[in-house]
Amino acid sequence: MTTPTAETVRMATTMNQAKTSISKMFNGEPRSYTRFSLAQNTDGECGVEMKLSTDGEDEAGPPDDVEAPRPYIQNPLFTHKNIIFLVLGTLLIFFLGYIVAYVSHNKTDATVVCPTSSAVTGEKTTGTEDVLPPPSQDVVLPSLNWDDIVRLLEQKLDKDALKNKISDFTLSKTESHEAGSDGDNTLANKVLLAFNDFNMRSWTNEHSVNLPRQSSENPNKVLFGTDEIGTPKGFLAYSEVGNVTGRVVYANYGSAKDLADIKDKVDLKGSVLLLRAGQMSYAQKVANAATYGASAALIYLDPADQDIAGSTELYGHVHLGSGDPYTPGFPSFQHTQFPPTNSSGLPSILAQTITANMAKEIFRKMSGDSAPENFQGKMVGFGAYKLGSTEDLVTVSVNNVLTETTIHNVFGVIEGNEEPDRYVVLGAQRDSWGPGLARSTVGTTLLVEIARAVSEMVRKDHLSLKRSLVFTSWSGGDYGNVGSTEWQEGYLTSLNMRAVTYISLDGVVTGRQNFKASASPLLYNLLKETLKKVNNPLAKKSLFDQYTKGANWESSVLKDMKLDDAAYSFLALSGIPSISFGFHGTNEDYPYYGTVLDEQDHLNAETGSKLADYMAMAGQVAGQMAVRLAHDHLLPLDVARYGVEIRKTMSEVYASVDQLKKSPGMDPALLKSLSVGWLGSALGSYGRASRALAESIGNSNLEDKEMCRILNDRIIKVEHNLLSPYVSVTDAPFRHILFGSGKHSVQALLDHLSALKLNTPEARAQDFPKQFAFITWTIESCANDLAGPIWDLNNEI
Repeated sequence: MTTPTAETVRMATTMNQAKTSISKMFNGEPRSYTRFSLAQNTDGECGVEMKLSTDGEDEAGPPDDVEAPRPYIQNPLFTHKNIIFLVLGTLLIFFLGYIVAYVSHNKTDATVVCPTSSAVTGEKTTGTEDVLPPPSQDVVLPSLNWDDIVRLLEQKLDKDALKNKISDFTLSKTESHEAGSDGDNTLANKVLLAFNDFNMRSWTNEHSVNLPRQSSENPNKVLFGTDEIGTPKGFLAYSEVGNVTGRVVYANYGSAKDLADIKDKVDLKGSVLLLRAGQMSYAQKVANAATYGASAALIYLDPADQDIAGSTELYGHVHLGSGDPYTPGFPSFQHTQFPPTNSSGLPSILAQTITANMAKEIFRKMSGDSAPENFQGKMVGFGAYKLGSTEDLVTVSVNNVLTETTIHNVFGVIEGNEEPDRYVVLGAQRDSWGPGLARSTVGTTLLVEIARAVSEMVRKDHLSLKRSLVFTSWSGGDYGNVGSTEWQEGYLTSLNMRAVTYISLDGVVTGRQNFKASASPLLYNLLKETLKKVNNPLAKKSLFDQYTKGANWESSVLKDMKLDDAAYSFLALSGIPSISFGFHGTNEDYPYYGTVLDEQDHLNAETGSKLADYMAMAGQVAGQMAVRLAHDHLLPLDVARYGVEIRKTMSEVYASVDQLKKSPGMDPALLKSLSVGWLGSALGSYGRASRALAESIGNSNLEDKEMCRILNDRIIKVEHNLLSPYVSVTDAPFRHILFGSGKHSVQALLDHLSALKLNTPEARAQDFPKQFAFITWTIESCANDLAGPIWDLNNEI
């Protein structure tokens, strides 16, 4: 007898196992099953584990019913015919097993709901509503074009929804909305809960800051001679503290022009300036007063600007900057240690608000020459406004105290699918002095409702976002955008190349007659196209047609972004393309900001009782811009338009230099230092770089994700690259050469050229080459980065 080989034994074993399996399958014995195990991975994602097993799967050995192998020649069953049947049966088993596993697996997946983490509580929450199953190969999700997206946003963000929701974020008049108060924290929790309800990933950010408060034991006072004018309840945060006495001088709004007009008529040194509110920030008024040598400033609201109750108290701040002025350039996180330093924007003089009634009493007692005609207001009962005399002495006592306060910012994110690490940020101030309906409640309501609308569109309507949307609720806004600025200072490098745009929702509705916006030039075209898409149902026309009035749209809508703008720090500190906008009355300055009159009745009067309608339109503007920035393959940021703005700004420099060169008796060495040739070359480099980008876009397949990311990287860097690399953020936090402040900026160069023309002491000829170099190389570096890879650069300067 021939001894079977090992190969023969293995073949026999395999055939016997197959025969046994087929026999048991046809005899109806259930020896196998499919098991699904729902497990959560460590990264928080859900997974389904599928195992095909037998009853004895946990045993190490083979099943008991498998027959021992026999020599092939002794087994009469293994004929060629039987072998063919066995092979076919084996294939049939594999095929049926695959079908059963596939059907079971898909059925299980369709009911899985992944838990989502709560960053605040650390607990897991689950939800089953509006959760879409993952698409299978047989399911084709509907594709949304831009008109579909606009239509859905209009449906989900309408006036009725906003009218019902605004009351959720309105506190009673007896509750404090001030930064760090219980009322502020109550609103923060409401925003956080709303983000959680929308299945958004949410978290909070805490800052420990020093905020000035009025002293309850030693109130602020104003006296005329020995007569007490009053103890105002309103105050100006960050004022210098102490007591000063000086002659009172009426100086209109306190602008540089106003002070220049009267400096030769009255002695301003050591004076107490009486100033009208309006036209510029409190901080700018006080800074101007200090420049002319005043010792204090009193600010009131004149009936000529707004006829409100004469007893109305005014609140505000006088920090000529943004954020916590006691940690300039550093984030105010808890337990952080920094060298003792103060912001250069803190005032050096006392500043205090007074009521119109208090101002009227001072005017009644004043003497001296009549104020210029353009200084006259509309107070009655004492004749014409006077400038004041040397005998009119006023004493100001400011006793505010610094209080360490914890404030919270609240965040929620709708993550993108392709570039989740790139995000569009929408933000709104949450705190306020007084009820703050226009100041904070409208913006907070819109922030939450836009988040709800977009999250529903993602979950229910198959909206696909390539980039993430981050929704932020800030505290400390009334103290100078403290919460938002401190957050930026803490994450400057994290925001670089990640934050695509910042959209501010502060003050978006204060009236109805005008629409104004402040923005980075990169966003001009996006704003224009958005205004064409947003309809005003009250006027039955688009916002573009309604508010541009046939004139150049930019001159009708755009305005300069100022230091007190909520979007300013994002643009000038972080280098993020930013925009703020709003519907305003005939007077753009809303008179009820910082007063207890910022409430429902007054805002209804300003909007013609159509507050919800204008909120809905503002929500459409912000929502459409945000979704467009997160949705499109290519970022809709207009690099070429920025080039036009840079060239326009530089033309002012050329004109000033040209005037100086034509002035008689100019020093030849000075003329040489005023060369603008390098600056012109840098402008040419930017123009070539923007054209190179346009050519690259035209030659690229925008469906290619990697190609789009490369192109978007070139676009995103433009704003950030206009931050001067030659100054420290602690010394000059607003480093943007076009919109910032400091010796590195274009405005500083223009001011220096003006000083040289007037031959004032501030003019230093030896500083011009450095100023030109700062601006030239910032623009040149921006152009080089915009042009593309380093090997494509051949610019010579």
